[in-house]
Amino acid sequence: MFKPNYSFEKRQKELAKKKKKEEKRLRKLEKQKKSIEEPVGEEDKESLPEG
Repeated sequence: MFKPNYSFEKRQKELAKKKKKEEKRLRKLEKQKKSIEEPVGEEDKESLPEG
């Protein structure tokens, strides 16, 4: 009978968590970039003098 290798399972779980966290961070970064780009374009139009 084999003894379960809990350290291997734990390591795999930690790696999965890190990967998921990194993917989430990248998604947030992309979302942030898009939200920054859109309002800047709108602000430029509004800040131009009409005269």
